Amino acid sequence: MRPWKYPVNSPISELTLEQLFLDNLTDTPCVYLNQEREVCVATEMCVQHIESSVDSIVIRDDNHKPLGIVGGYDLLKYILKNPTRDFQYDTKVKDVMHKDLLIVEKDMTFQKLMEKWSASRRAFAIIPNKFQGYSAISARKMLEVGIKSKTNISISSMPKKKIITFQPDESLREIVDSMFEHKTRKLLLEYSNQFISDRVILKEISKLLKFQPDVDNFLDIPVNHVELEDMTVILDDLSLNEICLKMYNMDHPYIIYKDISVTPWDICNVLMSEKITPSYELESSAGIVCPHCGKNVVNL
Repeated sequence: MRPWKYPVNSPISELTLEQLFLDNLTDTPCVYLNQEREVCVATEMCVQHIESSVDSIVIRDDNHKPLGIVGGYDLLKYILKNPTRDFQYDTKVKDVMHKDLLIVEKDMTFQKLMEKWSASRRAFAIIPNKFQGYSAISARKMLEVGIKSKTNISISSMPKKKIITFQPDESLREIVDSMFEHKTRKLLLEYSNQFISDRVILKEISKLLKFQPDVDNFLDIPVNHVELEDMTVILDDLSLNEICLKMYNMDHPYIIYKDISVTPWDICNVLMSEKITPSYELESSAGIVCPHCGKNVVNL
């Protein structure tokens, strides 16, 4: 591992992606899909990959040129207008993809990246790698930076935000409408620790496509027929490093502490603080193995 390049006590926001990640900058592979494939294929791929590795599928042409991205937000936006089986099978991903694909370079600062992510409301970018292709940069990857950051910030001091809830008698259409209204990808079932997300909804649609051919309008399904997921409830006031490590080892990172909910995007915003700098002491001890690729990605 190469030594740290950044000056002492530099805020994380001022450092470049190369300085933050060093040799691990391009370790996260993109997930690709040809532009001529059907929406149903993108739906299934998003179920498999959203949050667990990357947050968007990169759409490319026959020459492997990246053209855009498709994520849960893009699919739900079109499914809301046409929640039918025909739409899933007859529509090409090129017709629903988000064309403003962010391609970054290793000398971009984290602050500049966050400005672009905040403007587009999409915490995803691709970066050229040494194999003449691209690797992914997402909010989830920034957990690696949080693990090796130096700060006194703990979960109790993180900004609170309103947790949007839903009722068990609502339909999937009402759930999706609420997601877009409140600009959130996750809703909590009221008085419970269960939640629904764009990925969970796409998973349900994928199941209906495969096993229930008599169902055509997917958003008419009551949410109480959907298998929800349990969020991780934190009882201790963990440090930022501990929060990031716990989330890093989760397939679908989302935790709550009292009335504070935390996602990788929240971690990105916290890392913008001038009080947070990279830790030098953490470099020399044992490595952490990525549960997805099996590589040592950060040093503790």
